Amino acid sequence: MADEAVIGLECHVQLRTRSKMFCGCPVGFGAPPDSTVCPVCLGLPGALPRANRAAVVAALRLGLALGCEVRPESVFARKHYFYPDLPKNYQVTQYDQPLCVGGALPVGAAGSERRHPLERLHLEEDTGKSSHPVRTGDRPFSLVDFNRAGVPLVELVTEPAFHEPAEAAAFVAALRRLVRWLGISDGDMEKGQLRCDANVSLRPAGSAALGTKTELKNLNSIRGVEKGLAAEIARQRALLADGRAVEQATLLYDVEHDRLALMRGKEDADDYRYFAEPDLPALRADRELLDEARAGLPELPWVRAARLVARDGLPPYDAGVLCEQRELADYYEACAAVAGAKPASNWVMSEVLRAVHERGGGLADFAARVPAERLGALVRLVTAQRLPGPLARRVLAWMLDEPGDAEELLARHGVHALGTALELAPLVREVLEQHAAAVAQCRAGRPRAFEFLVGQVMRRSGGRADPRRIRELLDTELARGGGPAEG
Repeated sequence: MADEAVIGLECHVQLRTRSKMFCGCPVGFGAPPDSTVCPVCLGLPGALPRANRAAVVAALRLGLALGCEVRPESVFARKHYFYPDLPKNYQVTQYDQPLCVGGALPVGAAGSERRHPLERLHLEEDTGKSSHPVRTGDRPFSLVDFNRAGVPLVELVTEPAFHEPAEAAAFVAALRRLVRWLGISDGDMEKGQLRCDANVSLRPAGSAALGTKTELKNLNSIRGVEKGLAAEIARQRALLADGRAVEQATLLYDVEHDRLALMRGKEDADDYRYFAEPDLPALRADRELLDEARAGLPELPWVRAARLVARDGLPPYDAGVLCEQRELADYYEACAAVAGAKPASNWVMSEVLRAVHERGGGLADFAARVPAERLGALVRLVTAQRLPGPLARRVLAWMLDEPGDAEELLARHGVHALGTALELAPLVREVLEQHAAAVAQCRAGRPRAFEFLVGQVMRRSGGRADPRRIRELLDTELARGGGPAEG
């Protein structure tokens, strides 16, 4: 009998605040172990917590962006479990009265997004970080660093609405884009700033009932989400095919070795002995808090992508790439105001992203060296056929290290574009004389041969000629019978 997987996600987003959720200890990555702790985040007797307003506003901003219903009053609770990286032996979280409920995250290209429904969004504190023995056995003990304990988290719980691992991975990628876009988290999965737990079960296709679920814990990469879910679905299918039952459990997934390992039996909510946190009052989302959260809401990425498609005529794929980062979309729009939408889109998606990747330093460093208006002026020269593309790419490379516009840089480097017939005609005739076979193929109607000849002329020009001008001259020469003498 055919079956289908049912997947629900629990995503934990570390918020970008200066201090922790319930104390004034600084939040940061890479500090010496146990150097950013205090009696509150260590849970020492008599220490009293106080909620971080900036974390509450950030969580509200995410909830509003996702279209959640913000509850006017929510309650912090203690979730009890025992693990070495949990200094209090309980975690302060929210349980039956979360900050936000409902909402959805759109995933996919502009105009064809799929909205994945959410169950809830709530605030909590992070645990410490455990480092376990390495496999070669050179450390026979585990280490615990409590710097991360108490760092503010938003937990986002989806409905069990995914059926394919790729869907779930795309959701996590879209959530990472959103929290970065809103400026509430860096979303760096390698640093643990975005982690994902996944609940997985199988059921007969078409059935409404859910099977026994297992949980994959702490998936910390997009690739890990997809591969881990695929591995667990395959494991459950093999058990059921063998006539064995799936047992409720929490599993770990090793992405490098594509291997699942049992962590513990899966707890139910009763096992955590939730009760309201007695040291914290109810959290009231009053008008002042909501206005502050709304004031920081930018145009959302899927809304902006749709606008670029409708206003600029960009393909949905291009709009999606440009709206992957808010800073990239801003850079594109400033460039397009000078050079036009499609030329700016082509250059930003190809040359800008290539330079950012090759040089490192990120988009901010690139934009500081080549502001969008400066790139727009260069692209405008290309579209006006005053500068060939290959030469413009050389100019862009100079712009990254030198001041000046395109004309200044060309003069400084002693290079000029070849654009007149007087300059290019000798190169065209030379190529036609030397490539008789390609000329014959052109006359036989083979377009690839014509492009080969264009490339040969471009090479002889040192990339200083406009391919469109070369094509015009080649057409003219071929029409008048130019090329090697026949016979």
